[in-house]
Amino acid sequence: MEQTLRVCVFGVTGYTGTELLRLLSLHPGVRISSLVSSSHAGKKLGDLLPSLPDSLRDKRLEDSPSEDFDLAFLCLPHEVSRDLVPKLLEMGKKVIDLSGAYRISSSEAYIQYYGWEHPYPHLLKEAVYGLPEIFRESIRNARLVANPGCYPTAALLAIYPLMKEGFFPEWVVVDAISGVSGAGRKTSQQFHFPEMTENAFPYSVLKHRHTPEMEDVIFRLTGKRVSLRFTPRVVPMSRGMMVTVYMGGADASWIEVFRDTYSSEPFVKVVDEPPMTKHVMGTNMCLAYPVYDARTGILQVITVIDNLGKGASSQAVQNMNCMMGWNEKLGLDLLPLFP
Repeated sequence: MEQTLRVCVFGVTGYTGTELLRLLSLHPGVRISSLVSSSHAGKKLGDLLPSLPDSLRDKRLEDSPSEDFDLAFLCLPHEVSRDLVPKLLEMGKKVIDLSGAYRISSSEAYIQYYGWEHPYPHLLKEAVYGLPEIFRESIRNARLVANPGCYPTAALLAIYPLMKEGFFPEWVVVDAISGVSGAGRKTSQQFHFPEMTENAFPYSVLKHRHTPEMEDVIFRLTGKRVSLRFTPRVVPMSRGMMVTVYMGGADASWIEVFRDTYSSEPFVKVVDEPPMTKHVMGTNMCLAYPVYDARTGILQVITVIDNLGKGASSQAVQNMNCMMGWNEKLGLDLLPLFP
């Protein structure tokens, strides 16, 4: 490629950072200039992640970037990303933030769901929500992209076709399951193997941070407020996500609208049979299965994604491609790992 993009990855040893490095190492338009990890500074990347290519294994992790770069990926805790973003923007860098620090346009939501007042409300208004299937044109001109959460990615892709056509459901229920990697790499008792295996449980019921994120995007699309019923659950698989969205007031005609909406999208495929999480593992794909239940009058849409892929790192690469004016499939033409 004529243009090489210099990127810096902040927070490289967590699950999203590791997956991002795997994908960037395959990308023909990228040179990874610096890798930042406050907890492992000075160590060789290969000592921590020996599965990565030789070109990356000898790179040392740093406290701060030693080489110049054009774009930063932030795979950091919310508060750390929150405070780093304005500094990077002042330096003239483009930023893709994989945390939740800039996903919601309302500063009040951060007080309620994150427990802190957002110190940069002007950047909440500037940040572009990084779901290319919905906000592609805005992403192309953005300097700050807020990479979506995993649950909102899968749920909003199920809801969007209706709202794009001006239909507002009478109510929306979102039920979801996720693999354990969605909880991050730092362990806790409930994710300890003896407690997680052969087990499943809901968490953050009525207070999950992805609830206001989904509601905020719906408001941006429609100008209307909706109160989502959202219940996330974790199940004993390493990666993968299945979301089922139930919407009242729709009918069977909307299934064809789904097909039309996503007919030219490279990473969303409408399928005729219920999908499995294995169908998308290791990819940037979302499979959507819309079905109308005439008995109850409910439109039900099942979507599956890889929570570390389309739900995080590969979507960040798709956003990078979009920001650079490249083909969105560049570096992401991946086959699923099956079985």
